[in-house]
Amino acid sequence: FQQAVVDTLFRKCQRALQHTGLKRLIVAGGVGANRALRSALQTLAAEGIELCIADLAHCTDNAAMIALAGALHPEMAQSASADFPVRARWSLVKEET
Repeated sequence: FQQAVVDTLFRKCQRALQHTGLKRLIVAGGVGANRALRSALQTLAAEGIELCIADLAHCTDNAAMIALAGALHPEMAQSASADFPVRARWSLVKEET
């Protein structure tokens, strides 16, 4: 399962870079702690891509940070509506408004 996820994320990163023409990939959050993904993404350097990944100690799950912020500041809590469109695939092209 892990290898399937790593392969999928690698391909998606590679396609996004090709589609945008960008030459730098920044990996952040908990996903950056996965050693297999880090290793796979290192191969992008051979394609001229600059890879920026934080040290393992700094690749943490953002959910814990958000939960702590919510616990420390309950007076700032806001309710949110789940009334928004859901799409199976989101376009990489910015829509005009």
